[in-house]
Amino acid sequence: MPFPPVAEQLDVFRRNAVEVVPEEELVRKLERSARMGEPLRVKQGFDPTRPDLHIGHAVSLRKLREIQELGHEIIFVVGDYTALIGDPSGRSELRPRLTTEEVAANARTYEEQVFRILDRERTRVEYNSRWLASLRLEDILKLTAQYTVARMLEREDFAKRYASGSPISLVEFMYPLLQAYDSVALRADIELGGADQTFNLLVGRAIQERYGQEPQVCLMMPLLRGTDGVQKMSKSYDNYVGIAQPAEEQYGRTMSIPDDLLPEWYQLASGLSGEALQQALQRAETDPYAAKRELAGLIVQLYHGGDAARAAAERFDLVHRQRGVPDDVPLVEVSVAEEDLAAEEGQVWLPRLLVRAGLAPSTSQAVRLVQQGAVSVDGERVSDRSAGVAAVGEYLLQRGKRHFARVRFVD
Repeated sequence: MPFPPVAEQLDVFRRNAVEVVPEEELVRKLERSARMGEPLRVKQGFDPTRPDLHIGHAVSLRKLREIQELGHEIIFVVGDYTALIGDPSGRSELRPRLTTEEVAANARTYEEQVFRILDRERTRVEYNSRWLASLRLEDILKLTAQYTVARMLEREDFAKRYASGSPISLVEFMYPLLQAYDSVALRADIELGGADQTFNLLVGRAIQERYGQEPQVCLMMPLLRGTDGVQKMSKSYDNYVGIAQPAEEQYGRTMSIPDDLLPEWYQLASGLSGEALQQALQRAETDPYAAKRELAGLIVQLYHGGDAARAAAERFDLVHRQRGVPDDVPLVEVSVAEEDLAAEEGQVWLPRLLVRAGLAPSTSQAVRLVQQGAVSVDGERVSDRSAGVAAVGEYLLQRGKRHFARVRFVD
């Protein structure tokens, strides 16, 4: 297929990017691609350390989609092997190791989620265990011989840990090398990553060159701050909006962001561009609340469609503005005889009931929610961690502003 003019392609690569390293090599690659009629191989890897992708990941995924529409080959790398190590980028301590089973379970969710953004028919999905798992000791020795400890310690997070006397495992040094080997195995022309991945991507350039390949161009994308307005978006900080989250959850979480985050989210997460984006940014300055509602609707529309966005807005108004209870509150029927409830003298401890109703993942988390004043029973806030309810009849349980469940005790 014919490619757009190189200048037009460059505009696409540069848009919203933090840095292109080195840009002159990208120009040469694009010119050669156009001259020979061959697409560039553009890769990005995601380690399935957790089951969900979020709209912070979507910043670079949408960039991949733009590059895909230029006609280039997109390689989505599921880092099922590197996830066993865990990327130490930005970490102040060794990342907890995951089991093979945990990684495999998380990886299964990634393909379904990523095709909410990428074109399934034009995306090549690769699991890096395909080439990394078969490396022999002599292959590992050859790879580690290509980079020095001194260069590794130039990385900011490693340098800080070394200076403070914090331990650095040798396996953490392996992570950038294995990610770099992905680029060797795939003969990548370009690699995308968040701004916190700069060191890893540059290691990829160096390793490719030492293996006799033309080094990749590194395209660094900005990191989207999470709903707290401080930390980068991460499930670890519970400040994320998941790509696969229900529409009402996406809408509500977006409505919770601080006003000063609006320009960043509009720029990186709304899907708007050009004049529409500029108009939205102006509205964010003059009427932040209205702009936030528009942004929440745009995000839901991107991942669930227009009907879902309208329904999510209506539900938000019902719960938050009209103080109503949604019509679709799930009903959970429970028996006082259930062992998990451990009823005593006809009473059930409220934190256990919250877990049973699906409003908390564990009793310890449920206790924290109660103590924080985030739990109501039949519209009355409960803050006593020892609170219980009589194991008869029906109750409306509420966690926070958006999560409801009806619990009915049955014989």
